[in-house]
Amino acid sequence: MNQRRNFLATLSRCALAWPLSAFAQQADKIWRIGFLVSRSRPEPLESDAIGGFPRGMRELGYVEGKNLAIEWRFANAHNERLPDLASELVRLKVDAIVTNGTPATRAAQKATTTIPIVMGAITDPVGGGFVTSLSHPAGNITGLALVTDDNSPKHMEMLLTIAPKLSRVAVMVNPNNTSHATILEKVKATTQKRRVSVIPIEARTPKEIEDAFSSMAKQHAGAVIVETDALFTQQRSQISELALKNRLPSISVIRELVEAGGLMSYGQNVGESFRRAATYVDKILKGAKPGDLPVEQPTTFEFTINRKTANALGLTIPAELLLLADKVIE
Repeated sequence: MNQRRNFLATLSRCALAWPLSAFAQQADKIWRIGFLVSRSRPEPLESDAIGGFPRGMRELGYVEGKNLAIEWRFANAHNERLPDLASELVRLKVDAIVTNGTPATRAAQKATTTIPIVMGAITDPVGGGFVTSLSHPAGNITGLALVTDDNSPKHMEMLLTIAPKLSRVAVMVNPNNTSHATILEKVKATTQKRRVSVIPIEARTPKEIEDAFSSMAKQHAGAVIVETDALFTQQRSQISELALKNRLPSISVIRELVEAGGLMSYGQNVGESFRRAATYVDKILKGAKPGDLPVEQPTTFEFTINRKTANALGLTIPAELLLLADKVIE
């Protein structure tokens, strides 16, 4: 009888020790997260939109060098490098991969069907074939979606408010970004109602961006809409300088473009999206399955105006736009 009691007591102590041991092992673990980006590494990284991810991880208790290692992989605007970079992250056996944009997500999707993938900011994840639906992603991919095509009416409304005689608008897209074809059609549908002609302009390299603005001038564009793309974010200074040089009012979802000298931006805060991506990674590291985590869409949008750029273009910003602005750069 005593032997039985001793056995049960020993078993009970072991049972209590197991979860404590497992917890200690988890606490000591260094989680390795891959981060795949089409563009080049921003300097400083923390002030860029993708810097929202490490900030979000810190807020959740992850400290690089202690319990977190982020494996950054940048394609430097050469999307053909993305498959090799994604495969490299898979070989490192990272615990999850965070992606920025459609090309990077596509490369990660092709590289693995088992490692969880968190989309930090992507247009049309359902149409892109990354998830089955926003509410039930299925598979190994989840994350955050950008709302860009729904911004088209607002972008046109704002351009026409500041330039009422606008009749031809250029739309700069990257043909390597599969979501841009859909967005372009949405823009065309919006401009038809307002009797504004759309001039599609393609650019996939910094050199092609320069050529794109020459083409806009030749085709007498009166303004330019810059669609969301990792390359365009990377080349935001080049784009804003060329827009100013060619005296073109510009608008984009990309707030950083306005901070670099563009005229206006309206859309979600991408930095906040990457901060939110950290919550997805945290849940996955704690055992959640990506396919069970609904894709999140933005609920708040920001409107930024660069008054200095408006003055350089000889434009007066109407009072109604200034009242709507979340931020005015003087």
